[in-house]
Amino acid sequence: MEKTVLLKKVPFFRELGEQEIVSLAERATEKSYAKGELLFSEGDECKGLFVVGRGAVKILKCSTSGREQSLDIQLPGTPVAELPLFDGGHYPASAQCVEDSELLFISRRDFESLVRQHPELAMAVIRSLGQRLRKMVTLVEELSLKEVSQRIARRLVALAEARGKRTPAGLEIELPFSQQELATQMGTVRELVSRTLARFQSEALIDVEGRHIIVHSVDALKEIAAGLKK
Repeated sequence: MEKTVLLKKVPFFRELGEQEIVSLAERATEKSYAKGELLFSEGDECKGLFVVGRGAVKILKCSTSGREQSLDIQLPGTPVAELPLFDGGHYPASAQCVEDSELLFISRRDFESLVRQHPELAMAVIRSLGQRLRKMVTLVEELSLKEVSQRIARRLVALAEARGKRTPAGLEIELPFSQQELATQMGTVRELVSRTLARFQSEALIDVEGRHIIVHSVDALKEIAAGLKK
């Protein structure tokens, strides 16, 4: 894993100069996790910041009955656990790898030292937290107000625009999680996710083969996500 290249992908570290990035990379620790392994659990003391280098990390909350709600999936180049670095609290949710993953870890002490030297970094992190808040508001809206087909269409659009490879047939994406995990994120059951994907395929909007999906019409999926088309 090339540490400096990875750190430059994190939006709020783009505020730093080359020398600062190199210095931060020297202090960052590489960590490897197996699929299903926890980075930390809700309520644990915050010891630092993670950056996903390879793989994918699920942010989740669990009820006392064991029901799980996935809040987000962090992909390569994204940070994990900025919030408790600033409010001094514990981790507000758990983080679990959904596939074998490699991450960088930056200790709380090193991060706080960096912020003191570069106050502009704090503002950049605040912007990042603001974006996360907007995503959480959107998640609440989706779970409470939108149909499952709308939620799935929106997620496919987001993945296609962020990770899609352009091919003659359309935008090809590989789900960084199983259909069961997608169902958990959408607040539904796997069977309904499978039926919805099969429906999209029958309407020639997508082609599905395991985790590989080719999106033929992003615009049509956007219409479904917006509730303009059933």
